[in-house]
Amino acid sequence: MSHAELSPVPYTSLDLRGTPCPINFVRTKLQLEKTPPGELLEVWLDAGEPVEQVPESLAMEGYSIAALIDRGSYFVLQVRRSR
Repeated sequence: MSHAELSPVPYTSLDLRGTPCPINFVRTKLQLEKTPPGELLEVWLDAGEPVEQVPESLAMEGYSIAALIDRGSYFVLQVRRSR
């Protein structure tokens, strides 16, 4: 995972702040299935369990985590659909 600045412009964004686990993972995965292969999905997540669980679960599913940025009150996760 990169903690640098955001990579290229995402295909779409998904604001899941305030969404509990595992609903945020399910919504992210559903959006990734609609995202063209090779494109980035940007997901906004709360600190704590969401930012700890969602990136790890996506990586276990075979998705590529491009960036995870701490924006203070939330995290920006960029995930690339590779398949």
